[in-house]
Amino acid sequence: MTNSICCVVFLMNVLGSPFTFAENQNEERDKTAILQPNDLVAWCIVPFDASKRGPAERAQMLKELGITRCAYDWRAEHVPTFEQEILEYQKHGIEFFAFWSTHDEAFALFEKYKLHPQIWQTLNDPGGENQAARVEAAAQQRLALATRTKVMGCKLGLYNHGGWGGEPENLVAVCKRLRVLGHDHVGIVYNFHHGHDHIEDWSKSLNMMLPYLHCLNLNGMNAGAQPKILGIGKGTHEFKMIRTIIESGYDGPIGILDHRPELDARESLRENLDGLERVRKEIEKPGSGDSLP
Repeated sequence: MTNSICCVVFLMNVLGSPFTFAENQNEERDKTAILQPNDLVAWCIVPFDASKRGPAERAQMLKELGITRCAYDWRAEHVPTFEQEILEYQKHGIEFFAFWSTHDEAFALFEKYKLHPQIWQTLNDPGGENQAARVEAAAQQRLALATRTKVMGCKLGLYNHGGWGGEPENLVAVCKRLRVLGHDHVGIVYNFHHGHDHIEDWSKSLNMMLPYLHCLNLNGMNAGAQPKILGIGKGTHEFKMIRTIIESGYDGPIGILDHRPELDARESLRENLDGLERVRKEIEKPGSGDSLP
């Protein structure tokens, strides 16, 4: 063996493979890939848009922002344009990712166009003598919808919206119960903007929900929900919370939202995209802390 080869072998034995550091960097980047715009889900952009866009304008806006998935929220005024929304998404390459609550006309259109969006529904507090009774009653309240969505080929997401039904422990318990009853498609959609009470125990809450998560919707996070809706990167806690998501190995859908009727939906989505990109780059830095600089 020549001296040069011996030197290379010696250095590899002492320092490790020359590709190790690069591979570790690539692995870290892969972990943050779920934060890239083309993997994100736009949420709360229909009734909350100050510009009151219609289906065509909305689909065009998403395409221009590089967002390819939309979770559709609606009010009674939007029912007549359900079908146009579907057609515009198809035209612009936008995935009809999720649908808020239930509506027979929308469900018929999903069948017509062979769509299988997630169905997002809140979990109520049914009352009861004890926790076991509450969990059983809550599961029974959602059993018919679980059956219907299973036939539709759609995932059912139990959506945290405050109160008893918004607690991770209860979401998981009801989800487990529905799965025992034969509905493995039931999971959890967790929203930061309804989760300010779980900032301090976020790691524990996330680990509890992780096997059941269908989607995580992000938000800027200040203690006491001051304000409740805030652009990503503008709060004091979301960087640490998002870092915890990345470190958990979660690789499912991530949502960003408008939900501010005083703002143009493009402006609020752009703010969140920019903030999330800043978070992503900071997480990728070796030795980054738990807050943005």
